[in-house]
Amino acid sequence: MLLKTFGWSFAVTALGLVAAVFYGGWEAFGVVAILAVLEISLSFDNAVVNAGILKKMNAFWQKIFLTVGVLIAVFGMRLVFPVVIVAITAKLSPVDAVHLAFADKDRYQQLVTDAHPAIAAFGGMFLLMIFLDFIFEDRDIQWLRWIERPLAKLGKVDMLAVCISLIVLLITSFTFATHAHQHGGAHADKAQTVLIAGIAGLITYMIVGGLSGYFEDRLEEEEEREHEEEEEAARTGKQKSAVLLAGQAAFFMFLYLEVLDASFSFDGVIGAFAITNDIVMMALGLGIGAMYVRSLTVYLVRQGTLDDYVYLEHGAHYAIGALAVILMVTIQYEINEVITGLVGVVLIALSFWSSVRRNRALAASGEGTDEKAEVSSGV
Repeated sequence: MLLKTFGWSFAVTALGLVAAVFYGGWEAFGVVAILAVLEISLSFDNAVVNAGILKKMNAFWQKIFLTVGVLIAVFGMRLVFPVVIVAITAKLSPVDAVHLAFADKDRYQQLVTDAHPAIAAFGGMFLLMIFLDFIFEDRDIQWLRWIERPLAKLGKVDMLAVCISLIVLLITSFTFATHAHQHGGAHADKAQTVLIAGIAGLITYMIVGGLSGYFEDRLEEEEEREHEEEEEAARTGKQKSAVLLAGQAAFFMFLYLEVLDASFSFDGVIGAFAITNDIVMMALGLGIGAMYVRSLTVYLVRQGTLDDYVYLEHGAHYAIGALAVILMVTIQYEINEVITGLVGVVLIALSFWSSVRRNRALAASGEGTDEKAEVSSGV
């Protein structure tokens, strides 16, 4: 069962890591491995969401999502999109960007380095909004309760996440401009670019969030209609079997899943730029990670167990928040890529450990409540 579900992922991992060694030695091996782990950790909650929605769809639409959807999410967003980002920021055609990455790595590295402030500002704002929207939401299950409980209360203030993100962006661009002027003004003209790129990242997140919200509302309407039909069946005494969604409902579900995939894969791509600017290592690492996310989605659907490790979603979002901060800092200062990658891995590991402790506490208590579990396992 496990080998059947993750077989392709294991094969892609082996090929990708071997290719990394041939491409850049053991240093490239380490970077690709970190990128793969980072992509898996950041997209774990996406796999959980995908599985929860996918199990409601009929076999045809499940197959569409796991074939066409994989082509869009894996090859489109995680492999092609990094090249597009580099091409846009460095003002090259995608073909020229790929050619330069192989033919003149020093020139390519310089172009990406020059474009890094814009990439970091755009991605930092996008990731920061994901983190803030998560942390300001009131949740039944909380991991770091001493942080999450007061922030959930603050989250009731409308547009608070947007305001905080804009304040962070203004401070970052102002600091960057001041630093540039103090050191001869070599990058003074880029302060405005940082501001514009950050606003673009914020707008992109709001568009993606708006589309996701639209499709989610359509799905909720469909679920309410089904619930009414079930109640009617109960009143009339007729047996109503569980019906898997098809047709228009399944189509909207598919679109919703693609928007979710795009948004989560986007944060993986942006996070990857905080670790490396090399599009070859980025493609290898994100490609490996994306295959595991696909396999994990299938595994969760087949097993039907989506809530075993409830704090992993929290850990993934804290990792996103840490990456957002790191990206904004790297606009001005250099941070070792290994440290950047390990921050996310450590946060995911801590959340997994807390989830295991919670499960053990529940098992020991027999009918333990979430409150007991949180007291015993919350960090």
